[in-house]
Amino acid sequence: MTSKSSRILLLAGVIALGGCMKDARGDRDTNAASAETNTASRAAANDPVASAESAAPGSIARNAAVVTVDAKGAMTELRKGSNGWTCMPDAPDTPGPDPMCFDKNAAQWVQAWVGHKPPPSNVVGLMYMLEGGTDASNTDPYAKQPTADNDWVKTGPHVMVVGSKDILAGHPSGGKPDTSVPYVMWAGTPYAHLMVPVKPAS
Repeated sequence: MTSKSSRILLLAGVIALGGCMKDARGDRDTNAASAETNTASRAAANDPVASAESAAPGSIARNAAVVTVDAKGAMTELRKGSNGWTCMPDAPDTPGPDPMCFDKNAAQWVQAWVGHKPPPSNVVGLMYMLEGGTDASNTDPYAKQPTADNDWVKTGPHVMVVGSKDILAGHPSGGKPDTSVPYVMWAGTPYAHLMVPVKPAS
């Protein structure tokens, strides 16, 4: 469930890259992230359907609807689906590839997030981000850039469980979580969800 972002973000609007720490290491990380962003953006622009399909197993992605979202949260359908899943290509202005696919329940959560509305209670949904994801903040669902205290959160391939408060208990959260284990993103907000890595971040 990063960039989510925009996610994770990815989806709530275009996330601007910037505001990173300006030490030598930060500059190297920013340059690497920019290169990765450019590569991912070109791939998504060249074939947004292929980018979207890369987010989930082929058995799901090939029959899923494919949509894009603009900076205002308006969605455009590129392909109709037949299995109740929806996939989105990489968000071009995040510092890494972050396409996502989500089921019908998670779609309600996504719509609530995009619309700044409370998500439906006890409607548990599943989202795939098998290309990984990047989010400006692990604590603020609408952060557009990292701060000095909260760098970009990079998560490797993962699934997200949304719409369940009970599943969050006992998992770490905070501004700089260990993304190699299940952790809570956006804890303390209506959009808190569980991030479950399925492979380490590269």
